[in-house]
Amino acid sequence: MVFGATEGVGHGMEFVRIKKPGLLTTVQDLGRPNYRKYGVSVSGVMDQYSFRIANLLVGNKENEAGLEVTLIGPTLEFTEDVFFTITGANLTPSLNNVEIPMWSVVRAKEGDILRFGQCVYGCRAYIAFSGGIDVPEVMDSKSTFLRGNYGGFKGRALAKDDVLTLKDPVYNIPYRRLRSIDIPDFAVKRKVRFIGGPHENEFESHSVDTFLTTAYTLSNSSDRMGYRLEGEVLQHKRQADIFSDFIAVGTIQVPGSGLPIIHMADCGTSGGYTKMGVVISCDIPYVAQLKPGDQINFEKVSVEKALDEMYKMEEFIKQIKLNNRLFIN
Repeated sequence: MVFGATEGVGHGMEFVRIKKPGLLTTVQDLGRPNYRKYGVSVSGVMDQYSFRIANLLVGNKENEAGLEVTLIGPTLEFTEDVFFTITGANLTPSLNNVEIPMWSVVRAKEGDILRFGQCVYGCRAYIAFSGGIDVPEVMDSKSTFLRGNYGGFKGRALAKDDVLTLKDPVYNIPYRRLRSIDIPDFAVKRKVRFIGGPHENEFESHSVDTFLTTAYTLSNSSDRMGYRLEGEVLQHKRQADIFSDFIAVGTIQVPGSGLPIIHMADCGTSGGYTKMGVVISCDIPYVAQLKPGDQINFEKVSVEKALDEMYKMEEFIKQIKLNNRLFIN
């Protein structure tokens, strides 16, 4: 665990300068899943689906480092020609003040300016650059963990005048896009599916019914670590405290306040409060695209259903990687 590695910012070709950083723009990849046994947060992107597709569109491996943009996008100046794509939330991206398509390969030339405007839907957009961002790995990942000040670009969010370098620039890739039928619709409200947790019997029966039948609102105090929900208070039969045990992304924990918390990408690895369940992996991208004020309704599903949905998603990704099927040139 060489935390000092965050002092570097890579040694590749400089290709983009940050003119404005936006609300929260960080370098991320798929995180550090192999270090949870040491108490290290997985971190990484909040919406893995959008991020993986972005990398595949520009010809990268799906875990190459890219940018996660939150609600208010940055302004970037390209200092070299580069291919890139933007997926996830629609924050109205434009190149030289001309709106550009999302989920599509775009070519930027030296001197071009990428800007973002109004948030049409979603919360987090992803920018993948062909070749990937060149920053040092910390515990086998280039992800930024803000609470620990390590990983990514110097362990922090991007700031004005930061310069990013490209690890392995590619100068000729196909102009392609994801089929419209395969682009997730983050604007349409739907239920968030979850698997029942080990402590359902620790809640009063009416509170379990309440959790399944009422809407919760995403609080302003939510962040990459966890989504705090506002709404009907859930009643414990005895107390909220338990012996600390494992927590994963998507865990729905209910502390003494009775208000649920959904653990997200930067969550810890253990916790001492009762768990109502865990959001299925295929619905985490949808949850990641919710923003404060949005409402959440839950639906309980079986483990078998959760696995079936996961297999469908992974098969879709596999088909894209096999000869770029499902892309339109």
